[in-house]
Amino acid sequence: MKYRDFNGKFVEIDTFQDKLLRCIYGCFVGRVVLKAITLPAVSKIAGKFLDSKMSCMFISPFIKHNNIDLKEYKCKHYKSYNDFFTREIKPEKRPIDQDDNHLISPADGNVMIYPIRRSSHFMVKNTIYTLRSILQNKNLACRYHNGYCIVIRLCVDNYHRYCYIDNCTKSANVHIKGKLHTVNPIANDFFPIYKENSREYTILHTEHFGDVVQIEVGALMVGKITNLHKFSKGQENFSKGQENFSKGQEKGFFEFGGSTIMMLIKSDADIQFRQDIIENSILGIETKIKMGECIGWREV
Repeated sequence: MKYRDFNGKFVEIDTFQDKLLRCIYGCFVGRVVLKAITLPAVSKIAGKFLDSKMSCMFISPFIKHNNIDLKEYKCKHYKSYNDFFTREIKPEKRPIDQDDNHLISPADGNVMIYPIRRSSHFMVKNTIYTLRSILQNKNLACRYHNGYCIVIRLCVDNYHRYCYIDNCTKSANVHIKGKLHTVNPIANDFFPIYKENSREYTILHTEHFGDVVQIEVGALMVGKITNLHKFSKGQENFSKGQENFSKGQEKGFFEFGGSTIMMLIKSDADIQFRQDIIENSILGIETKIKMGECIGWREV
């Protein structure tokens, strides 16, 4: 896979995981096995094990294999692998860009930005997606014609907590059931993962960027997407938020596995995105970012 690192250097890496996934997704037998392991029930069973004390045996090998620097995280005794996986970072290690006109990334990860056409579709690695299929809401999808879709892919070694991108209120949370494919780009060559995977979205009524739809997408072995302020229809008006949230405030976290956050931005938000991210996206190259880092700014 190709990506641009924090130093602006282009890197191409084909890991053992990439080769394994290419083998599984690329052959008939592998795809038969996938029908079972991508079911949410399988991830729930795995999740129960990863919540158990016995799973602690995997923490040290994971730290060593992924070169995790525990000095960046709050000190604590981990009760399970998932407890470790959802560890909290020290605030000074993820400073939040507090400029009101700057749009920040809600999470660590690899980002690409796609223009949304008038027909509400966009293309990821030769796979066409429509907002209607992702949101399963035609009226909401229509609001984002000619806007942008920001896709932030989290890898297993990323920080898996995410924050609010601006001062805002929010709508109800909408959960869409689905499978749990890996979000590795290899899978997208064979399955439209962003409209097949289990996901949850909410509308953020932001102070500076208009209404932004944020979608958390589950992935292989992610048994749970945890949003901390989870209003449901009937508890809160779907269109008008009530509780106030601040830029950089924690919104939620993913349990074990890779995962993805998508953000839909309206065309009238007047946001100028970072040129390096746009250029890389056109070339099909991801750009590494950190939570709280500026990815664009509002034209004033």
